[in-house]
Amino acid sequence: MEYVTTAGVDVPALGFGTARMDSHEERRRAVSAALDAGYRHVDTAQIYGSEPAVGEAVRDSAVDRADLFLTTKLAGDNRAYDDAVASTRASLDRLDTDYVDLLLIHSPNDDVPHAETLRAMNDLREDGLVRHVGVSNFSVEQLREAMDASEAPILTNQVEYHVRERRDDLLGLCVEEGVMLTAYSPLDVGGLADDGDLAEIGDRYGKTASQVALRWLVQQPMVSAVPMSSDPEHVRSNVDVFDFELTAEEMRRLFERGGPIDAIRSTLGL
Repeated sequence: MEYVTTAGVDVPALGFGTARMDSHEERRRAVSAALDAGYRHVDTAQIYGSEPAVGEAVRDSAVDRADLFLTTKLAGDNRAYDDAVASTRASLDRLDTDYVDLLLIHSPNDDVPHAETLRAMNDLREDGLVRHVGVSNFSVEQLREAMDASEAPILTNQVEYHVRERRDDLLGLCVEEGVMLTAYSPLDVGGLADDGDLAEIGDRYGKTASQVALRWLVQQPMVSAVPMSSDPEHVRSNVDVFDFELTAEEMRRLFERGGPIDAIRSTLGL
């Protein structure tokens, strides 16, 4: 496993996502398979309905809680101060844990100022119920606002990001400010499995198109990814991306699918 170092913490560069699963048992089995495969970062959210399954899988695993990085996210209607505090405590109960490593605002909500929600999150951090805070689905401007409003560092902004979805401005800000960019839907909800460019590169390394897509992400500065799958074979395959490295030419080729990279080239070291 490789890590992204941000705000003084080493976060596993690859986590396991738990969205879009149909049942408690499917979620529990998937998280158990992920822990067995070596994932040590699990990503959930209040709106996913997966917190109880994550908690059960972690409790039943041989992995120590201290060795895991658990992330959850506040639902949109839990953004007011009291709601953020109460719902986080409820999340901890569902996860069967005393704390989460990372609590995110799941998405911007114009009805409640970011500063109010972040004040609650920072107070939860002071109480030891949350170790780090962050945001999800925030634009560049919204991320700047959150950074200004939070006493604690904003650890990450979790957004959709993959080879078909460039995030140049956001990535540039994250690298500049030392904020991790966490890529959800890093495989375009399965849409990259048959991608010709990725498959061609993968043939050189004995890797699948999906593995190349994940490697492209985690090889970028300040980027982590949280793929998800309920198929144990895919779960194991997705984490097997740390025994090869894409060349600078291959990284450029995949970036350039989305257009010129002159503005982002120095950020990427290309």
